[in-house]
Amino acid sequence: MKWCKEMDLSYQRRIAAELLGVGESRIKFDPNNIERIESAVTKEDIRRLIKEGIIFAEYMKSNSRGRWREFHRKRSKGRHRGYGKRKGASSARANPKEQWIFRIRKIRRFLKWLRDHEIIDSKTYRMLYRKAKGGAFESLASLKRYMKEHNLLPQSFR
Repeated sequence: MKWCKEMDLSYQRRIAAELLGVGESRIKFDPNNIERIESAVTKEDIRRLIKEGIIFAEYMKSNSRGRWREFHRKRSKGRHRGYGKRKGASSARANPKEQWIFRIRKIRRFLKWLRDHEIIDSKTYRMLYRKAKGGAFESLASLKRYMKEHNLLPQSFR
């Protein structure tokens, strides 16, 4: 019998869903006022019942974000980022191309500074620049080490 009643109210459910802007499955009826809902045949009748709270839309159910927020607050502090949590190679977590860009820019900036302050001549600058482009230096420190080993810095700068 209940199924039959629900079928009787399918029109009212459809109109209410349209008016409330939700899906039909979210439309709920007050079981104490089924007769009034059945007698409602116009949009205006349905609007009145919605206003009275006899027809209403159920809240959307979704996952709580509380635990996610707490976890990500801790991750921003550096928790949950140990070796056991890492998947993939280091190159999967940090783009090698970006690392190269940061490294080469730093080295080139330093070389330009040395040239502009006349600490090295343009010939040495060009030689070191080409070596840097070829990947001879893995960091700025290795460039400085190379320059010290090959006496490319004047005595006053060492």
